[in-house]
Amino acid sequence: MTDIAKIGRETLRMPLAEAMQQAREIRHARWGRTVTYSRKVFVPLTNMCRDTCGYCTFVKHPDHPDASIMDPEAVLRVAKQGEARGCKELLFSLGEKPELRYEKARAALARLGYARMSDYLADMCALVLRETGLLPHVNAGTLSDEEIAMLRPVAASMGMMLETVSRRLTRPGMPHHACPDKVPVQRLRTLERAGAHKVPFTTGLLIGIGETWQERIEALAAIEAAHRRHGHIQEVIIQNFQRKPDIEMAAHPEPSLDDMLRTIAAARIILSPEISVQAPPNLSARHIDYLGAGINDWGGLSPVTIDFINPQHAWPAVETLSKNCSAAGYVLKERLTVYPRFIRENNDFLDSGLRGSVTRLAREDGLAGSQTIEAYA
Repeated sequence: MTDIAKIGRETLRMPLAEAMQQAREIRHARWGRTVTYSRKVFVPLTNMCRDTCGYCTFVKHPDHPDASIMDPEAVLRVAKQGEARGCKELLFSLGEKPELRYEKARAALARLGYARMSDYLADMCALVLRETGLLPHVNAGTLSDEEIAMLRPVAASMGMMLETVSRRLTRPGMPHHACPDKVPVQRLRTLERAGAHKVPFTTGLLIGIGETWQERIEALAAIEAAHRRHGHIQEVIIQNFQRKPDIEMAAHPEPSLDDMLRTIAAARIILSPEISVQAPPNLSARHIDYLGAGINDWGGLSPVTIDFINPQHAWPAVETLSKNCSAAGYVLKERLTVYPRFIRENNDFLDSGLRGSVTRLAREDGLAGSQTIEAYA
């Protein structure tokens, strides 16, 4: 990892404009002037979690009246709404292993006939594949080898935000204190396991939660090192912390635009060119500026469901985003939850049972088959 760390240190010393220029050159050489997004429907399978991160508004304690696990009928209802609006990805997002901490979570799962959330998740992925044309993407946090192997045949792709490799942030008073799934070694193990199982994988950084610049570079270097071993990282998200009134970190400062631009540029310079660099467009009014720092993807946008992780921030309309990208000199195109190189290339990153479902939705170049943005307005 020595060469990766050296590149990271050099990037930090560069003037911001120089780092952004270098990042753009790398991005243009690999991705051209195309910027992508995935048309998705967001299914929060459960908002209970055994972790209590200081910045999270998604998680509800089992005693909270809004704590829930979606039943199969609700999952299928939202899935069909998404399918009717042209979605191709179904993002399953859920709290991590609430049944290991809370009796009420165990009881709610038992009423559905399950003892583990991951088993229920696998069956809901299978239900979506059986009843719709959507491709499940699973964001279930840390997973064991057995859980990844169980989910791989029913999830076209998976993801887990690494967030940070800072163990400092697990100390008392810090945002990851008493969060067993946010201990960096546990998340790095999941990153490795996903690679060993050949899963097209999404990860990323959450910046502005108390980490140092050096720790950001170390997190990017750890992702790149895992990718060099396994070739499985399809995209890295650079996400900015957002204050919310009902969180422990309600008074914590948000990262500046320059913070985002420099971190995006560092990601583009450090990471292998084939890894997509993504930043969420709904978390900054200046998101178009991210194009100048080297991003080539906006992530999932939904015409049906809100951003349950940042509910106060609405998704931009696809047609508006397309016009703004065009004004900046880029062309917005729709992709699938699986990136083109995992579809086009003769590899074993797609389970044989899923390949037909994926290729039916893909064009010859691996992007999404139906891309007329005006049709989605």
